[in-house]
Amino acid sequence: MQHPLSKIAWNLLLIVGGSILCAVAINGILVPSQFLSGGVSGLSLFIYYLIPFIPVGVANFLLNIPLFVIGWVFVGRRFFFYSLAGMTIFSAALLIHIPAFPIHDPLLKALTAGIISGIGSGVILKSLGSGGGLDILSVILLKRFSIRIGTTVMGFNCALMAAALFRFRLDIVLYTLIYLFVTTQLINLVVTGLNQRKAVMVVSPQWQEIAREIMETMQRGVTIVNGEGGYTGHPLRILYSVITFQELSRFKEMVRQHDPQAFLVVTETLEVMGKGVGNQPHW
Repeated sequence: MQHPLSKIAWNLLLIVGGSILCAVAINGILVPSQFLSGGVSGLSLFIYYLIPFIPVGVANFLLNIPLFVIGWVFVGRRFFFYSLAGMTIFSAALLIHIPAFPIHDPLLKALTAGIISGIGSGVILKSLGSGGGLDILSVILLKRFSIRIGTTVMGFNCALMAAALFRFRLDIVLYTLIYLFVTTQLINLVVTGLNQRKAVMVVSPQWQEIAREIMETMQRGVTIVNGEGGYTGHPLRILYSVITFQELSRFKEMVRQHDPQAFLVVTETLEVMGKGVGNQPHW
């Protein structure tokens, strides 16, 4: 069992490392290029471009204060304190001077910033907290009004980009959208990576042999659901299991060996909670 102090140190290390990467993307690429970003950091950049004497890090810290005051009521304490640390560290990292990257093509700037920022944000989310900002707001709206996190993020960023059209050129906004898209993809890759789980359903007369193979050879749980053929009306068994992405090809081959005519459905999973195969983010 990991020592509590070691656990705290590891999570803070993830937050510091991720915050520095995000700050490098913002101060080294976005600011010199006058690009925007998403979330509260994007709003901080917007304010900085309008009022240059307010540093991005200071604006980010001030904008987060009311969110954390409200978040104290709705957010879990562990997530709250780690996110508070993350927000403070990230705001401080934004105050670090980063030389502008020697990249001249705007598209390459957007792609590079998205890669760096996506990795940084993903590393932060691998901890028990977050960088604050929109993460806190999303959790508040989810618990208070049942508004999905993705809806909050999309709505906030769309409103920010719409407002940016009145202040920035259209190409700047479009490059920012490219940056946000790449960032999102890299976050998904870092947080879930190849650990994305697959839900599988199998319908076969050989369901007993397949179920035994899943449990004994693949060491995965399986649920047996009673069903009925829609055309024949005959009773049948439906096997339901959750496996890792790496196990998928072996699973299909195993089913094929037992029954080449088996009906197999593979679906993506958003989150999986449970011992052994769970992959829900622990924050």
